[in-house]
Amino acid sequence: MPPSRAARWLGATLALGGGLLLSGQAWAVDCASLPSPVYGRGGSAAKPTLGKIGGALTKVGGQPTLIYQAPGACFGINALLSGEKMTGTASYWDAAGKEQTCDLPLTGVDVDFANMGNSAVLCPGVTSLPAGIGDFSASVQAFDFLVPKASSQTVISSEAAYFVYGFGAQGQAEPWTDESQIIRRDENSAAQIFIGLSVGVPVSKFKGVDAKTNGNSVTLVSTSPSPEKAIGFASSEVADANRNVINVLAYKHRDQSCGYYPDSSANARDKLNVRTGQYQIWAPNHFFAKVGADGKISDPDTAKLIGYFTHETPDPAGFNSLELVIQAGAIPRCAMEVWREVDLAAPVSNAPAEPCGCFFDATATGTSSCQACPGGQDSECSASSPHCRFGYCEVN
Repeated sequence: MPPSRAARWLGATLALGGGLLLSGQAWAVDCASLPSPVYGRGGSAAKPTLGKIGGALTKVGGQPTLIYQAPGACFGINALLSGEKMTGTASYWDAAGKEQTCDLPLTGVDVDFANMGNSAVLCPGVTSLPAGIGDFSASVQAFDFLVPKASSQTVISSEAAYFVYGFGAQGQAEPWTDESQIIRRDENSAAQIFIGLSVGVPVSKFKGVDAKTNGNSVTLVSTSPSPEKAIGFASSEVADANRNVINVLAYKHRDQSCGYYPDSSANARDKLNVRTGQYQIWAPNHFFAKVGADGKISDPDTAKLIGYFTHETPDPAGFNSLELVIQAGAIPRCAMEVWREVDLAAPVSNAPAEPCGCFFDATATGTSSCQACPGGQDSECSASSPHCRFGYCEVN
């Protein structure tokens, strides 16, 4: 066969083979092709909440599409401040609430918002927020210590956690002395930042195996070949979604006489001890975005999206942001009896103008002791709880 004909034959064959290969392979969609994409970067702790809201907005339609990368909390704020672009792939959620993957442009895209559990100044390299960047508090998330279902352990003290994560095998804090079964994160993780601050271990000095994400922490703990020796930590949102494979430990903070679960008991879902301040390791989730001179988020789609998490954007028909946040395992401020403006500061009393504690209980646990007011009228309520809030009678 003449060389020119051979080359044409080879080229045609490769093209045909490539076409057959392409036709049999599923490719991710382009992120930019999704409706009104809003790009976020940050931690994995709040992904259950991000996914709940993101998927529900996709189902409603005509809303911004939440596109997210979760390399770690501090990677988000640092990218927003430095102008580093998002590249590679990212997550979004379809109308069924399932996490999907999309391809980012080869040239990258700007970060519209950063998301993490801690304030910006706890991240490496961030000493303050510059003018033009706003910090918007959303729902509360707790951080939990985890053990496998087969573990007999039920509680850990701050002192024990100090020796486990600060010294590993040398700490001799039985049964957690095998560093291959001590699961940690890194200094860019909100979970590790808060655990470190709570128990007194410098965030960059943790012993153990870096799981990289909250979800991987659950996987490494739950599949440990030595269940009694395994321990890790993750956000309550991620922990709650995986209670079939892990147990949450009660945590005894310094000067407390006993340990407290985030909930009223090991198997409850009411987050009572977080809401009342008995459980120590919690904080409001933070969104960071570019703002104008008025302090409002500059980009309309970003402002609209973040507003669903802060409950400032009105809900469209068929969408209940408060309910979705609670279903994801987070706690809206209106359900909190205490609050803190500074990371891990002493809790102070919180009296929301429109409390939602009863609605939280009903949504999170399936029941509430409060009187219902399905018509939404104060006249349906008694004198002891005279105000109808979110379908239930509240004192305020």
